[in-house]
Amino acid sequence: MHFIRPDLHTRRAFLRRTGQLALTGAALPTAINLAAMGEAAAFTATDYKALVCIFLNGGNDYANTVVNYDPTTHGLYSGIRTNIALSRAELANTVLNPTNPLPGGVQYALHPAMTGLAGLFNAGQAAVQLNVGPLVAPITRQQYNARSVPIPPKLFSHNDQQSVWQSSAPEGSASGWGGRIGDLALSNGANNPSLFTCISVTGNAVFLAGNSALSYQVGTGGPVRVNALDTNGSGSVYGSQMVKTAITALALQDRTHRLEKEYNLVTGRAHGAFTQISGALAKVPANDARLSALPANNNLADQLKMVARLIAARDDLGTKRQVFFVSMGGFDLHDNLISGQNTLMGRLSAAMTGFYQATFALGVADKVTAFTASDFGRTLTSNGDGSDHGWGSHHLVVGGAVRGAALYGKAPPVSVTNSTTDAFDQWHVGQGRLLPSTSVDQYAGTLATWFGVQGTEMNAILPNLGNFNSADYPRDMGFML
Repeated sequence: MHFIRPDLHTRRAFLRRTGQLALTGAALPTAINLAAMGEAAAFTATDYKALVCIFLNGGNDYANTVVNYDPTTHGLYSGIRTNIALSRAELANTVLNPTNPLPGGVQYALHPAMTGLAGLFNAGQAAVQLNVGPLVAPITRQQYNARSVPIPPKLFSHNDQQSVWQSSAPEGSASGWGGRIGDLALSNGANNPSLFTCISVTGNAVFLAGNSALSYQVGTGGPVRVNALDTNGSGSVYGSQMVKTAITALALQDRTHRLEKEYNLVTGRAHGAFTQISGALAKVPANDARLSALPANNNLADQLKMVARLIAARDDLGTKRQVFFVSMGGFDLHDNLISGQNTLMGRLSAAMTGFYQATFALGVADKVTAFTASDFGRTLTSNGDGSDHGWGSHHLVVGGAVRGAALYGKAPPVSVTNSTTDAFDQWHVGQGRLLPSTSVDQYAGTLATWFGVQGTEMNAILPNLGNFNSADYPRDMGFML
C-alpha cells in the first residue's frame, strides 16, 4: 500500500507550472499545446459528456433516504431508529426492484417522497451506490479503533468533510477532483474557450477548482453581469454612451502595472464570457418546452434548468466536456428529521427526475450523468427528534449511461453493537455511523472513467485511488456503461 503524492505526478506538476497562464486570461490549450510538447493526456474527447454534482449540504441522513425494506432488516432498522423510522406501508410506492436482487433477500426502498427517482431506478436510468464516503485506504473497524491505518482528516466536521468529499483534503484545499478532471479536458484542447469547462450554479466550490481550469459561476437567471460594461442592450451608462465608452476603455485597456493589468484581464474575460453565454442562452430560453419537466418553486430545479440550458448551448460555447456543480442545503437535521427530510427529499427527487427528462428531451440523456454527494451520512440511532453526524452514506447516480436498476457496493448490516469482535457489525463506528465500504475515490473514479480519464491520469485526479485495487475495493464500481 502506498499514498500517492499528486503534486509529484508528471502531468500534475506540469499543469501546476503552466496554470498561471489561465489566471492571466490566456486559455491554456491555446497558449500551450500539451500534445505538441510531448505531454499529451490519455484523456480524449471527440463527443460530448457532462458530469453534474448535486451536493447536499449539511450531511444527508442515509437511513431514511435509501431505506431497508425487507421484513427482517426493516424490523432491525425500526428497532434502532424508533421514532424517526419510516414504516413499510409508507415505503410501498418507492420499493426498488433491481434487475439482480441483493443476496439474503435484502431489499431497499427510497424515501416516500422520492417516487420520481424510484421510477427512474426501476426503469433503469438510476442506480444506488451503497455506503460511500471518504477513505485514505481500505480500513476495518479494528484498524479504525487502533488508528493503525490513516483516516480522512477532521471526520464529522461539516466544512472539512465537504472539502474532503470534493477535493481529498480538508478546508483550505486549492483544487477539487471536478476541477482536476477539467484540467485534463483542457490539456487536449477539447474545449474552446476553456472558461466554460467547469461551471457552478451555486457559488464558489472547491470541487470545480483546477490548476488550469477556472470555476466559472452563473446564477439561475444566467451569467453574472459586469456593471457598466454589460448593460443589457441599453448601450449606455447613466443615459450616456460617452460614459459607457470611457468606462469600457478604463476597464479593458492594457496596463503596465501588474495588478492593474491582471484586474483588467479578469474584467475583460468576465465581460466576454457574459456576452457569449448570454447570446448562447438566448437560443434556449427558460420557457423552452424541452425543459418543462423541471418543476417551479424548487431552487435545485432552477439550478438544474440552467445546467440543462448550458448543455443545450454547448455548440455555441465550444465545449466537448463539462463539469457542473449545484447544491441544496438544510440537511443538518439534528431535529425535525421526519418533516424536514420529507420536504428536502421531495424537492431533490422532483428536480433530479425533471432534469433527466430534460436531458432526454434535449437528446443528451446518455451524455449527461448527475450524481449526489454530501458532507457525510448520519447516525442510524435517533437522538430524540433527528440524527447526528456520521460518515458513510448512500448516493444516487442518474443518467442514460448509468447501469441502472441496480445497487452497487456492500449492503451494510443494520446494527449498532459496540463489540469489536461482532462479525455482524464490522461496518459501524458508534451509534450506527457507517464505516464506508466504498471510497469517494472509487465513486469518483467510476464517473471519471466514463468521462474519458484513462490510465495513470486517474492518479493525478484522485490521489488515494491507487490504494483501492482489489476485488473488495475495485477502482471501478461498475455503475457506468
